[in-house]
Amino acid sequence: MAAARRGKAGDPRAGFRRDAGEPGPAVPQGLLRAARKNGQLNLAGRDLSEVPANVWRINLDVPEEAHQNLSFGAADRWWEQTDLTKLILASNKLQCLSEDVRLLPALTVLDVHDNQLTSIPSAIGFLENLQKLNVSHNKLKNIPEELTQLKHLKSLLLQHNELSHLPDGFGQLISLEELDLSNNQLATIPSSFASLTSLVRLNLAHNQLKKLPAEISAMKSLKQLDCTKNQLETVPSELASMASLEQLYLRKNKLQYLPVFPSCKLLKELHVGENQIEVLSAEHLKHLNSLCVLELRDNKLKSLPDEITLLQGLERLDLTNNDISSLPCALGSLPQLKLLALEGNPLRTIRRDMLQKGTQELLKYLRSKIQDDITSPSEGSPVTAMTLPSESRINIHAITALKVLEYSEKRAAVIPDEIFNAVGSNSVTTVNFSKNQLNEIPKRIVELKESVCDVNLGFNKLCSISLELCVLHKLTHLDIRFKIFPNVLYRIPTLETILLSNNQVGSIDPLQIRKIDKLGTLDLQNNDLLQVPPELGNCVNLRTLLLEGNPFRTPRAAILAKGTAAVLEYLRSRIPT
Repeated sequence: MAAARRGKAGDPRAGFRRDAGEPGPAVPQGLLRAARKNGQLNLAGRDLSEVPANVWRINLDVPEEAHQNLSFGAADRWWEQTDLTKLILASNKLQCLSEDVRLLPALTVLDVHDNQLTSIPSAIGFLENLQKLNVSHNKLKNIPEELTQLKHLKSLLLQHNELSHLPDGFGQLISLEELDLSNNQLATIPSSFASLTSLVRLNLAHNQLKKLPAEISAMKSLKQLDCTKNQLETVPSELASMASLEQLYLRKNKLQYLPVFPSCKLLKELHVGENQIEVLSAEHLKHLNSLCVLELRDNKLKSLPDEITLLQGLERLDLTNNDISSLPCALGSLPQLKLLALEGNPLRTIRRDMLQKGTQELLKYLRSKIQDDITSPSEGSPVTAMTLPSESRINIHAITALKVLEYSEKRAAVIPDEIFNAVGSNSVTTVNFSKNQLNEIPKRIVELKESVCDVNLGFNKLCSISLELCVLHKLTHLDIRFKIFPNVLYRIPTLETILLSNNQVGSIDPLQIRKIDKLGTLDLQNNDLLQVPPELGNCVNLRTLLLEGNPFRTPRAAILAKGTAAVLEYLRSRIPT
């Protein structure tokens, strides 16, 4: 019978023919041959409406080529075949899987996503070695209880089906690390989920959940929990005890308040946009030391607490479309903040054009307003090194809560020792000594080397810069007003921004600037530059180069108007070859 099915001798299509009545295209014999060698068979996107029987029996039947009068080399010994461990049947037209799936007990990966399956055969329980099962994007209405017998299953992907309930025995999947149940019709979660103690990622987004079981807190390994777009009105307080949680998505629910997270010390991302939250309090923030992303857009927040500065690692803060009328100036002192979204708020204290200038300009503006919270000495009383602490009115709150050391607009020739003494053991990230009469960098600034990253010395009478700045190894922003480009700046490799506009700088060293490889912004507007060295074009890390208002002839204004990339390209084209 086998000989009757073979193609004619020499027929190149042999093994690719389809028997009459066979469901969909047959599986090429070359694929089956390769699968017996490497244990992997990929039949994705082959328009199959049913899996051919010889796929299920690949490790049982004698292969067709064995009946042919062929001589086998060492590489073609079919009797030395490898058990099938990986079977991919994705993107076909399968409506069911045969119970014959039990004939492949060595499978570790079974991928049948993007088909038309309405059920999973109970024989799935025989695949005791299965580690990854992908049945997403089908039409499943239920899960067989037998699936819960798969003790070695690590990844189970069931998203985009029609599931309305789950087997009670789900907790038996003790090795499960990844579970995706998003985009189904689930209204409840079995309490047996408490036994999934190895689970790292759980996706429950886009279902109909009205509450989460408190038992979910027993998942001690869970790092990522996504409950986006459900009908949650509250979150169980037990959730706050999940010490391993790093990412929590609660967007598009009906939450009116946030839980407090006393144990979530590792939480990096908290997404709670599109809810009905009215209050964000200090209690919510004081435990979230690791938070990098806080997304609160489309809620009903009216204010933001000063304790937002406790989130020293915060990189993204989205407050779009709330009812916030004013912002704490302390926001400006967050050292890592890269994105602050405020559109759609009735802000009264910040002009619209300021909001449109981008995050860094907005933060700079807020930092400049911090001084409004600090009581200045009585007008007409210049501050000197002899000024008593009671007269200098040191704002301890600014140091301890905002991490800001502020002493600007005091007409001071030196910074009083009491100002530095007040820092004590506190960690200061921002120093503002601008608008004084300083002739040199305060030597005691080196005491802040472990924490300070933003120093403002603008509008003083500095004629030189000492090496003290070099030891500030976390320094990223430096604002000064100067007559020459200080050589010491070339020796601070961490600098990201140099603002030297409105000075009398006459020349720059492009080779030294290129060594500041993190430098993204260089502002040299309104100086005395007679020429721009072409080699400056090799500083490709510069995202903003501002040169307007200098007496040089080239690049011309038309080139400058095209932006930084065009200026750098022009300069490179002028480098002598």
